[in-house]
Amino acid sequence: MKVGIIGLGFRLGYLGYVFKTIDPSFDIVGYVDPEPAGLPGLTEQGISAGTAYATPEAMIAAEKLDLLMIGSPNHFHLDHIRIGLEAGLKVFCEKPVVTTIADSIALAQLMARFGQERLMVGLVLRYSPLYKDLVAEKAKGTLGNVVSIEASEHIYPYHGAFFMRDWRRYEKFSGSFMLEKCCHDLDLYNGIVGARPERVSSFGGRRTFIPANDPRLDGVNDMTMFHSKPSGWMGSDKVFDSDADIIDYQVAIVEYANGVGMTFHTNLNVPDQFRRFAIIGTRGTAEGDFVRGYMDVTEVLSGEKVVEARYAATELSQHYGADEQMAADIMAHVRDGIHLPVSTLNALEAGILALAMDEARIKKTIVDLRPVWDRFDEALLAKAA
Repeated sequence: MKVGIIGLGFRLGYLGYVFKTIDPSFDIVGYVDPEPAGLPGLTEQGISAGTAYATPEAMIAAEKLDLLMIGSPNHFHLDHIRIGLEAGLKVFCEKPVVTTIADSIALAQLMARFGQERLMVGLVLRYSPLYKDLVAEKAKGTLGNVVSIEASEHIYPYHGAFFMRDWRRYEKFSGSFMLEKCCHDLDLYNGIVGARPERVSSFGGRRTFIPANDPRLDGVNDMTMFHSKPSGWMGSDKVFDSDADIIDYQVAIVEYANGVGMTFHTNLNVPDQFRRFAIIGTRGTAEGDFVRGYMDVTEVLSGEKVVEARYAATELSQHYGADEQMAADIMAHVRDGIHLPVSTLNALEAGILALAMDEARIKKTIVDLRPVWDRFDEALLAKAA
């Protein structure tokens, strides 16, 4: 399978290794990136990235590609997706798929024009064993009707510091922290709820990664931890004095169209990180944590724990066993058209929710998403019109 890459950063450098490990026929024949941070990692694994091209158009013209993979900074995604689709290619794009409501509408119009099956999005947690089991329990009726959800994603300080140093620190490139990092989680819970979010409120800001909290003020001179995760394009060494405009903590409240309520919390400075959830239904409650590797389901009437599942990290995956499953499924989809557990539509709905959380936080108001969904659906039906 001949593959071209636009944006050979750390993520696609790693995924190139995963895809090649899962299927040796995966062959990167070319890439476009003026500063390919992921190239050394591929080289260390003995994997060629093919020919370096100056532009996506040049690579597409020179190579007969089976798959175009996009890992460029988020604000470039829409243009790169459009180039791939207009060239007749199948396209895989890293999350988040786009960074604004306007670009979400524009991508919906592209979906109406080209269809949804040719664009795949790297919302990798949909492929994780834990989430697959959670979906199965809901389908069996163990939970009954979902009533409310409490969920979170909290990351280690070194990872939070990475966001303060990387290009993702600027919302004009990343969209926001909630969009860039937590769109995975929002997608998962959208999927469990089975309805679109309608009303959103949110609060947050920067309270940790600020000059007053610099450990050097307390005589701590070893800042190695805060620089242990390398940054690529537009990288900076500044952490507590960063020029970032992203938040380092945020809480949100969501009401879905079917009446389900959800709270979501993220923080970039948690020394024992976790990514947990409590999904409370009329017949049972599911509690779990992707980082700590467990899911328990307890029945309401009996009070019995009917599921006690435990999950071990795999050597290859950065996402709890999900990366290698995504690689296998994407390859099978390109070759044979197998159904994938996450769609571009799912990705756009999660992204719009994240963007609404940020709008609510900035404006200090409740955001009504119904007008957005009206415009979005109109764009999806543009071809039929």
